[in-house]
Amino acid sequence: MLQVEGLQGGYGDSQVLFGVGFSVAAGEAVTLLGRNGMGKTTTVKSVFGLQKPWRGRVIVDGADMTGKPPHAIAQRGLGLVPEGRQIFPTLTAEENLIAAARPPRNAKWTLASVYRLFPGLAARRRNRGNQLSGGEQQMLAIGRALMTNPRLVVLDEATEGLAPLIRDEIWRCLRQIKDEGDAILVIDKNVDALARFADRHVVLEKGKVAWSGTSEQLLTDATVKDRYLHV
Repeated sequence: MLQVEGLQGGYGDSQVLFGVGFSVAAGEAVTLLGRNGMGKTTTVKSVFGLQKPWRGRVIVDGADMTGKPPHAIAQRGLGLVPEGRQIFPTLTAEENLIAAARPPRNAKWTLASVYRLFPGLAARRRNRGNQLSGGEQQMLAIGRALMTNPRLVVLDEATEGLAPLIRDEIWRCLRQIKDEGDAILVIDKNVDALARFADRHVVLEKGKVAWSGTSEQLLTDATVKDRYLHV
C-alpha cells in the first residue's frame, strides 16, 4: 500500500531525513517510533506532499507519488490524522465529518459507521469543534480521516496529551479499524500499547531507520527501548 524509499529532506539548509525507507502492506499496522526531533513528522509530511522531499520516492498503491500535491495523495487512498488534530473549530462535529467526506459507491465509512465507532461523538455531533474535549477532538480527527474512505490511515501522535481512559478508547478504535481491513501507520510514544496492536515497528534515529522488527522483537529486546526510545 505504501513504499517509502531513500527519503531525504529537511527545512532550508537543515537536513532532517537521511535515506528513510519502510513499507506498509494492505491491511497491516506499522508504527513509526523514535524520540522527539528524529524525523517522524517530517516523514509523514513528505509522504502526504506537505513537505517536498529532496531525494527518494513515495510509492502509493504502485504509483510514484513523490512530491505530488496532498489532494492527489488522498485520492490514491491515504488518510491523515495530523498532529494537533487540526479540526475546524467553528464547524460542528458533524460538519467537520461531512466536509471531508468522499462518497465512493458502497462506501464503508459513512456518518453512521463513524458514529458506531465513536458513540460519544454522535452525542456531541451538534457541538462546534472548539466545544469538544481533547479526546473528542481526536476522535473527530480520526473520523474525519475515515470519511475520505482511505485504505491506509496515518496518525501522527495518536494519543498525545490524552487521559488514560481516552487513550484506551483510541486504541480500541484503531484495532477495530484494522479489523475492518484498513492499513494503519501510527506515530505514538506508548510503546507497550503499540506492541499489542501493530504488526511491525520502524524506529527512527537522527533521520535514519535505526531498527525495525516485530512486536515480539520490540518487547524482548530491551536495548531498542534504552537506545532509541527512552529520554
